[in-house]
Amino acid sequence: MRRFYAVACVVGMIGVGLPEAAAGEPQALLRVATFRCDVTPVLDGSYCGGWVQPLVSLESPLWAKGVVLETNDARYVLCALDWCTLENSAHALFCRKLADAASTDVSRVAVQCVHQHTAPYVNADAQKLLEGQDQPPRFANLANLEEVADRVAAQLRTSIDHLQPVDRLGVGEARVEQVAANRRVIGPDGTIRVRWSACADAELRAAPEGLIDPMLKTITLSCGEQPLVRLHYYATHPQSGGGDGRVGIDFVGDAREQLERDEGVPQIYFTGCAGDITVGKYNDGTPAVRPQLAARLLTAMRAAVASTRTVAIDSLAWRSVPVVLPPQPVTEALLTESRSILADPQAVPRARLQAAACLAFHQAQPQPIVLSMLAIGPVRIVHLPGEPMLEFQRYAQQICPEHFVAVAGYGDGAPGYLCTEESYAQGGYEPTATWIAPSGEAVLKTHIAELLRQEQ
Repeated sequence: MRRFYAVACVVGMIGVGLPEAAAGEPQALLRVATFRCDVTPVLDGSYCGGWVQPLVSLESPLWAKGVVLETNDARYVLCALDWCTLENSAHALFCRKLADAASTDVSRVAVQCVHQHTAPYVNADAQKLLEGQDQPPRFANLANLEEVADRVAAQLRTSIDHLQPVDRLGVGEARVEQVAANRRVIGPDGTIRVRWSACADAELRAAPEGLIDPMLKTITLSCGEQPLVRLHYYATHPQSGGGDGRVGIDFVGDAREQLERDEGVPQIYFTGCAGDITVGKYNDGTPAVRPQLAARLLTAMRAAVASTRTVAIDSLAWRSVPVVLPPQPVTEALLTESRSILADPQAVPRARLQAAACLAFHQAQPQPIVLSMLAIGPVRIVHLPGEPMLEFQRYAQQICPEHFVAVAGYGDGAPGYLCTEESYAQGGYEPTATWIAPSGEAVLKTHIAELLRQEQ
């Protein structure tokens, strides 16, 4: 019998029976506030981006953008951060500070990275191990990290003074053309070839898109006819370039910010289950491609807005579950080797980071990671950790077809890639960049289903 490494069932379920309005009054079941904060890091080389290169030059500011939802004295926070990854205690830091600022429980806070690689990659626990060594390399500035989290928390706290009533929920979706493609290209012999986000190989770019979710989903919260905020969800790795020390929001941020300027309505973008999805089919890595990708994504955003249909809000519920994902088996020999590399000032800096990350992850086990789901009327928003493969998004949508299901990946990035069991046998990149065992697929799906179960 397969062993499930998971703590018991759903521990947090908050269902709110929303009050009826008095006769003749519009029904306001919910209040919302939006917040926006500059989260550009210090650019002195003490942070590294997604390719583990020092970040030293500013192309465009990075933003934390989010909402506070309030009803019946309960508050919930959704935040999308223009950073590559927040792992372990770095992610917990943001969640805790935002929860304190909103006067709510940390289980009611979802912080998701957008995952641009022109943005900080932060494994705080690995950095703490490095800082105890001789001549440690710097991959994350932990003092500045706390300052940034404090800034976001301050903006959230201020936003609560401007909560507005919400009485309409809008849902819309549109197909995104010529942006996403599957990174895992299966050759005639069954081997996996990798189609990176910037792909100079014309043969790989000519290969079919493969399995993707082509739909961008948009959720709008409104008061009467006035939209107050739009939340967008789409699954692809959100980078067209990078690796050169630049800090910026890449094409997904370009599209998001342009729509906000056009509409005058806050726009928040969440990256879905994009662990095996990139723009490599449509991106040869040249600078001219980025505005093309941004324009295609913006076209889909506008179409999703135009297709929006609104309904009254009659219910709100938040569910959360702590899950211990099964770790990859680790030998004492690997841990000994990792300790040796970590302590060696002559070792390649990236190798020292990888050694520190390995030790940090396995020393922390068993470490629960929280999954959560927000249900508003017919909408279900699922928040997942790590870099989930597309299969987990498709699964969530398939088991709940009667609802409008949006999925945000890139919460706590500590597990690395969240892969299907099949992918380990197939090979390729993603199964080599995860700390999670093949049985993790079954564990994760079990709890996605639990989060999306129907109300009794």
